[in-house]
Amino acid sequence: MDLKAHYQKIREVEQSFKEPYPVVVSQETPDGGIAGVKTEVPASLAAKMIVEGHARAANEQETAEFRAQNVEAKQIADSIEASQRMQITVLPQSSTRPRRKTKPATES
Repeated sequence: MDLKAHYQKIREVEQSFKEPYPVVVSQETPDGGIAGVKTEVPASLAAKMIVEGHARAANEQETAEFRAQNVEAKQIADSIEASQRMQITVLPQSSTRPRRKTKPATES
Protein backbone atom coordinates (compact mmCIF):
# COMPACT_ATOMS: atom_id res chain seq x y z
CA MET A 1 0.00 0.00 0.00
CA ASP A 2 1.33 3.38 -1.00
CA LEU A 3 0.83 5.54 2.09
CA LYS A 4 1.43 8.78 0.24
CA ALA A 5 -1.36 8.01 -2.24
CA HIS A 6 -3.63 6.78 0.57
CA TYR A 7 -3.35 9.99 2.58
CA GLN A 8 -3.60 12.12 -0.57
CA LYS A 9 -6.91 10.41 -1.36
CA ILE A 10 -8.14 11.08 2.21
CA ARG A 11 -7.27 14.78 1.83
CA GLU A 12 -9.08 14.95 -1.53
CA VAL A 13 -12.21 13.35 -0.13
CA GLU A 14 -12.09 15.65 2.93
CA GLN A 15 -11.87 18.73 0.73
CA SER A 16 -14.86 17.59 -1.33
CA PHE A 17 -17.21 17.95 1.66
CA LYS A 18 -19.30 21.11 1.75
CA GLU A 19 -19.90 21.05 5.51
CA PRO A 20 -17.58 20.49 8.47
CA TYR A 21 -19.69 17.60 9.85
CA PRO A 22 -21.00 15.47 6.97
CA VAL A 23 -23.38 12.56 7.43
CA VAL A 24 -22.02 9.13 6.48
CA VAL A 25 -23.77 5.79 6.13
CA SER A 26 -21.92 2.74 7.40
CA GLN A 27 -21.26 -0.27 5.21
CA GLU A 28 -21.10 -3.89 6.24
CA THR A 29 -17.55 -4.91 7.09
CA PRO A 30 -15.95 -8.31 7.73
CA ASP A 31 -15.22 -7.35 11.35
CA GLY A 32 -18.92 -6.94 12.24
CA GLY A 33 -19.75 -3.47 10.97
CA ILE A 34 -23.49 -2.97 10.46
CA ALA A 35 -24.66 -1.50 7.15
CA GLY A 36 -27.03 1.46 6.95
CA VAL A 37 -26.25 3.25 10.22
CA LYS A 38 -26.20 7.03 9.66
CA THR A 39 -23.97 9.26 11.74
CA GLU A 40 -22.57 12.77 11.66
CA VAL A 41 -18.79 12.94 11.99
CA PRO A 42 -15.98 15.46 11.44
CA ALA A 43 -14.92 15.76 7.79
CA SER A 44 -11.47 14.27 8.45
CA LEU A 45 -12.95 11.13 10.02
CA ALA A 46 -15.62 10.86 7.32
CA ALA A 47 -12.96 10.98 4.61
CA LYS A 48 -10.90 8.30 6.35
CA MET A 49 -13.94 6.03 6.76
CA ILE A 50 -14.91 6.46 3.09
CA VAL A 51 -11.41 5.78 1.75
CA GLU A 52 -11.05 2.70 3.97
CA GLY A 53 -14.43 1.37 2.81
CA HIS A 54 -16.16 1.50 6.20
CA ALA A 55 -18.74 4.09 5.11
CA ARG A 56 -20.08 6.07 2.21
CA ALA A 57 -21.21 9.68 2.05
CA ALA A 58 -24.94 10.10 2.61
CA ASN A 59 -26.95 11.60 -0.23
CA GLU A 60 -29.05 14.76 0.29
CA GLN A 61 -32.23 12.82 1.08
CA GLU A 62 -30.49 10.62 3.69
CA THR A 63 -28.88 13.68 5.25
CA ALA A 64 -32.23 15.50 5.47
CA GLU A 65 -33.89 12.44 7.05
CA PHE A 66 -31.05 12.07 9.57
CA ARG A 67 -31.21 15.73 10.60
CA ALA A 68 -35.03 15.62 10.89
CA GLN A 69 -34.77 12.55 13.14
CA ASN A 70 -32.21 14.35 15.29
CA VAL A 71 -34.47 17.40 15.65
CA GLU A 72 -37.43 15.19 16.60
CA ALA A 73 -35.35 13.21 19.10
CA LYS A 74 -34.10 16.46 20.68
CA GLN A 75 -37.65 17.77 21.07
CA ILE A 76 -38.78 14.51 22.69
CA ALA A 77 -35.79 14.52 25.06
CA ASP A 78 -36.43 18.15 26.01
CA SER A 79 -40.11 17.48 26.74
CA ILE A 80 -39.24 14.43 28.87
CA GLU A 81 -36.68 16.46 30.80
CA ALA A 82 -39.17 19.29 31.33
CA SER A 83 -41.85 16.89 32.55
CA GLN A 84 -39.44 15.38 35.08
CA ARG A 85 -38.68 18.73 36.67
CA MET A 86 -40.78 19.34 39.72
CA GLN A 87 -41.45 22.92 40.68
CA ILE A 88 -42.11 23.57 44.33
CA THR A 89 -43.28 26.77 45.94
CA VAL A 90 -42.61 27.16 49.64
CA LEU A 91 -45.22 29.19 51.49
CA PRO A 92 -44.95 30.33 55.08
CA GLN A 93 -47.34 28.57 57.44
CA SER A 94 -49.22 31.78 58.19
CA SER A 95 -50.28 32.19 54.59
CA THR A 96 -51.83 28.73 54.41
CA ARG A 97 -54.21 29.16 57.39
CA PRO A 98 -57.24 31.39 57.17
CA ARG A 99 -56.82 34.47 59.33
CA ARG A 100 -59.12 34.90 62.26
CA LYS A 101 -60.65 38.22 62.92
CA THR A 102 -59.68 39.50 66.31
CA LYS A 103 -62.24 41.12 68.54
CA PRO A 104 -61.58 44.69 69.45
CA ALA A 105 -60.55 45.18 73.04
CA THR A 106 -63.41 46.48 75.17
CA GLU A 107 -62.90 49.10 77.79
CA SER A 108 -64.03 48.29 81.26
